[in-house]
Amino acid sequence: VQLQASGGGLVQAGGSLRLSCAASTRTFGTLRMGWFRQAPGKEREFVAAVSWSDALHADSVKGRFTISRDNAKNTVYLQMNSLKPEDTAIYYCAAGWGVMSTWDKEYNYWGQGTLVTVSS
Repeated sequence: VQLQASGGGLVQAGGSLRLSCAASTRTFGTLRMGWFRQAPGKEREFVAAVSWSDALHADSVKGRFTISRDNAKNTVYLQMNSLKPEDTAIYYCAAGWGVMSTWDKEYNYWGQGTLVTVSS
């Protein structure tokens, strides 16, 4: 499974961005897809995940970010609204098998990351 993330960029606080992650696999519908982020000097953290039946968001982004997937396009999205400077990070999409998880060790495949910078 190869993952290609896109959609990052520079945005002012309060603005919006939509990240996309395209997966090259015939079994996309069975994968658990997730977004993680890593800010400078910090550890990678869970942002959101979506399975075939459920979605989960970190408390820090709940109500502002929404994860979704389009199985026909083999793509997962992260709609980010009301962005804050503390959302600045490299955002990674990831894929794994099995039940919903917020633990990065349970994701087997990772994209290259896309940089999101939120200016104050």
